[in-house]
Formats: sequence, structure tokens, C-alpha cells
Amino acid sequence: MVCPVCNKRKVKRLCPALAQSICTICCGTEREVSIDCPSDCEYLAASRAYDAERRQIDFSVMPFADVKIDEGFLRDHDNLLTAVDYALCQFAAAHREVVDIDVVAALQALAESYRTLATGIYYEKPLDNPQQRAIIEKLKAAIEEFRKDDTARAGMTTLRDRDIRDGLIFLTQFAAVRANGRPKGRSYLDFIRGHFAKEAFQKPASDLLVLP
Repeated sequence: MVCPVCNKRKVKRLCPALAQSICTICCGTEREVSIDCPSDCEYLAASRAYDAERRQIDFSVMPFADVKIDEGFLRDHDNLLTAVDYALCQFAAAHREVVDIDVVAALQALAESYRTLATGIYYEKPLDNPQQRAIIEKLKAAIEEFRKDDTARAGMTTLRDRDIRDGLIFLTQFAAVRANGRPKGRSYLDFIRGHFAKEAFQKPASDLLVLP
């Protein structure tokens, strides 16, 4: 049987996304490119592990390359980071089409907005992609809810705008490192989903993230 993707080579393996067999070359080259692979595909999992072992990261081209968030900040604000990632998981669960590229763009745009607060002016760069704009609105609502809960617990406002800025910068960098850059890639989303309880997305208290 000929591969339905290339119409050239013989089929070798079953593609769960297409529900039919394809050749190994198309599986490798079209994975998360033209083929929207499910997260539980064994070939996808194997390729991510392979790529992670061999990937060379150029930190000079990372978003906010001039900023390094230290481990002390992560320990002190892991609940904030968890709240943001939880919101991302909720949004992705309701919008199957969301991919890592959307998440990185939304996180970066929102982090840049909070960064402008240092100049005394809040500026939000408009994004053309409606999906990315929707993610930003979801994250803004999650941050506001977290701020209210934090104020209620402490009896005063303890979360500063610069804390939100640094948290978003870290998550942008972390997402950029975890993402593989493929148009339909969800490596980062699958990674953070793995830290929440199955389909219910129950929020853990802490210990969500590790440094890249």
C-alpha cells in the first residue's frame, strides 16, 4: 500500500492522527508540521525525547535574552507560575487548535506589556492572531484572580507588577526552550499538562516548574 501523504513510498506505521498507515519518512518530516499529532502518539513521544537529548539551545536568541530569572524568584513565586500555567492548560483544553507558537507569542506580548510599566506607562502590543489575543485575556484574568486571592490571604497587596513581569518573562523563556518550533507543536503544553491531575486539571500547590 502506498503512503497517502507522499503517494510514493510504502506504508510502515499507523498514524493515529490520520487513522491510517503512512511511511516512516512522512511520519518524521510531517510530524507536527502538516500532521496534527495527538499527544499520546508513541512516535511523537520518541521523537521529542530524541530531540531533547540533542538540541543545542542558543540563549542569545531567546526571548528577553538580557534577563535571567534566578532560582530564588522561582521558589518564592512558584504559585504565581502555577496559576499562569494552569490557565494555559484550561485554555488549551477548550481550544484544541492552540499550539506552542501561540503560547510563546502570548506570554511574550504580555511580559513586554508589564515590562513597560517600569517606564511608568502600560503599553499592550496588539497581536494580529485572535487566538493569541484570547490567550492573553485568559492570562490577564488568571493573574487578576491570583492577585485578589493573594491579597485576601495576606490582608494586603504583596504581588508587585515587577513580580508578574519576571514570572511572565521566565515562562516565555521556558516555553521557548521546551517548544520545538513546529507549526503544530505542543511540546510545552504537553509538558505542563503532565504536572496537573489528568483531565480535571486540579491545581497543585507548588513544584510545577524546573529550570531549563
